[in-house]
Amino acid sequence: MPSTAAARVPDSTLVRASRGVRAQFFVAGALFATWGVHVPTVKAHYRLGEQALAIAMLASGVGALLALTQAGRVVGRHGPRAVALACGLVCTVVIAALLAFESYAGLLVLMLAYGVATSLFDVSINAEATEVERLTGRALMSGFHGMFSLGGMVGAAAGAAVLSAGVPPAQHLLGAALLAAGAVLLGGSAMLRMQGSPSAQAPMGLPRGALLWIGLLAAAGLLAEGAMYDWSVLYLKQDLRSDAGTASLAYASFSAAMAIARFAGDWVRARMSPVALLRWSGALGAAGMALALLVAQPAVALFGFALVGLGFANVVPVLFSAAAKVPGVTPAHGIAAVSSLAYLGMMAGPPLIGVIAEHQSLTAGLFTVVLFAAVLALSARRALPA
Repeated sequence: MPSTAAARVPDSTLVRASRGVRAQFFVAGALFATWGVHVPTVKAHYRLGEQALAIAMLASGVGALLALTQAGRVVGRHGPRAVALACGLVCTVVIAALLAFESYAGLLVLMLAYGVATSLFDVSINAEATEVERLTGRALMSGFHGMFSLGGMVGAAAGAAVLSAGVPPAQHLLGAALLAAGAVLLGGSAMLRMQGSPSAQAPMGLPRGALLWIGLLAAAGLLAEGAMYDWSVLYLKQDLRSDAGTASLAYASFSAAMAIARFAGDWVRARMSPVALLRWSGALGAAGMALALLVAQPAVALFGFALVGLGFANVVPVLFSAAAKVPGVTPAHGIAAVSSLAYLGMMAGPPLIGVIAEHQSLTAGLFTVVLFAAVLALSARRALPA
């Protein structure tokens, strides 16, 4: 993990850095939502079936996993600030260019690059967030992740408004990318300047034992977030025959509920045990997704997606906190190890849903969220013994 050059960082610098990293989390969420809003657009532009679309999503996942094997080394060598600036800007370029090609191969290259860049961007801003939290001595991580959800809500809602107004998708993508690039530059300029540490450049090992169990539950939790991000808009538009504006609200409803629950996360965690919170999270997530799929009405689906957001909002904070307390490993290593499996769930889940959708239906594919939510609820005691 990179370390700050100075032993004592002024409070004003920490406040500025906190605002900067919040901006980066917001951008990350907004970019995710912008892609999610335009999944149907991309599908139509490149004339893809569900399986071909799933393969394109898998290309992003492959890029992310390749980057994760070197993320610690890259962030350790160059520092979170530099990596966040570079990779955040690459993400905006990819979003702007989503409809720039006609060939499927061009889309695959874009998605591979997006996976690499967004993975490194995610690791770098989480490393910065961890350092800011350590230096301030206050619990801030839930708030940082709340900004990601808030960004997703704003990005999806803006996409819905723009598409309803008849703005061409290519113009919306370019405008969103330019705004995001400006926010990346402003947020990056406020981040801490940290020097590299040789120990931070060591490759990360695979999680084992308790970390493996915690990581698998984190992967199950983030599979739901990946499903909302990639498939919720298409579900409303294709399966429920909603117009583009209404369909775009699918991810917005999920992100809005998740943002509210994350900003209240510290209050909830102070009043519930980790096992109880995970059980309720899984149960609420499963119930919300089942409601959305079984009733199959746009308004009910939006409400169900909001319940999924409420249910899964605090899964990551609970599991990351548990990972930091596993005996025999440092908090940083525990969180990093669990993050790798969590990210795998988020990136591998949507392609799995796409393959099922190709051979069965998108509704059947999205029932995997119900399954993994149930696994999360039932396995809470096994992964988090009292």
